Amino acid sequence: QVQLVESGGGLVQAGGSLRLSCAASGSIFSINAMGWYCQAPGKQRELVATITSGGSTKYAESVKGRFTISRDNANNTVYLQMNSLKAEDTDVYYCNARMVLTTGIYMYEYWGQGTQVTVSS
Repeated sequence: QVQLVESGGGLVQAGGSLRLSCAASGSIFSINAMGWYCQAPGKQRELVATITSGGSTKYAESVKGRFTISRDNANNTVYLQMNSLKAEDTDVYYCNARMVLTTGIYMYEYWGQGTQVTVSS
């Protein structure tokens, strides 16, 4: 019914940049917050950055000043520009969206399949 499709992960050297994209599709009426989370093996999923439909943003302390989240509301897409990457940024990054579907009034949360980001030191 709803899909979040991520792209843009990969292998990059420390100090380099990557741009992640996540496009939501399906029976979407409106999307509230969208965001990115990361999860290392054996650890809990952690917030990286979120953005509301109005453009308010929130970042993890570890990425402030290096990562920028943005979104294209017309195309239900969220981006994460990752600059000055460090080895410790290596993780699987998951897209998240909270949305109301055309079939109802309740808000649901969806996750993408995850995209691997590997930063070599």
